[in-house]
Amino acid sequence: MQFKVGDVVVHPVYGMGDIVKIEEKRLSAIGARLYYEIALPRSTIWIPVSAQATVGLRLITAKSDLDQYRDLLKSPPVPLKNDHPQRRHLELARRLKKGSFQAMCEVVRDLTASGQQKPLGPSDKAALQKAQERLYHEWATAADISIAEATKEINTLLQAAQEETVT
Repeated sequence: MQFKVGDVVVHPVYGMGDIVKIEEKRLSAIGARLYYEIALPRSTIWIPVSAQATVGLRLITAKSDLDQYRDLLKSPPVPLKNDHPQRRHLELARRLKKGSFQAMCEVVRDLTASGQQKPLGPSDKAALQKAQERLYHEWATAADISIAEATKEINTLLQAAQEETVT
């Protein structure tokens, strides 16, 4: 699937941005290639059109898909392995690197639940904060609501999941 100028896309590392241009550039010894110019909140990146799938570039989640993610956020969390913090951190990073909206929802759900059982360590806390920011922003854009409204809705869904787990 080729994106077009004006599409709002998500890069698994850099987050959400707008495709502002598609142009041929010579950025390496490979020769000229077509690139997406993507405007992010604080920078601009160029992604080769031919590498979009490899990089994990995707359109933002459709508003019509949010119901399935509401159910996911309310579902029971998957317990995180507590045996080795560094291994757990690498597993979370691997899940987030997929770049999918589902993976982001799952990581936020699972880390939030884990943090309610016992305080998160610094790396888990940082991973949760980064995933939450991206989730809130993409949810707000997809639902056409403010980030504050998206944050409130997501936190309400996560609270419902926690109450289900306790009962």
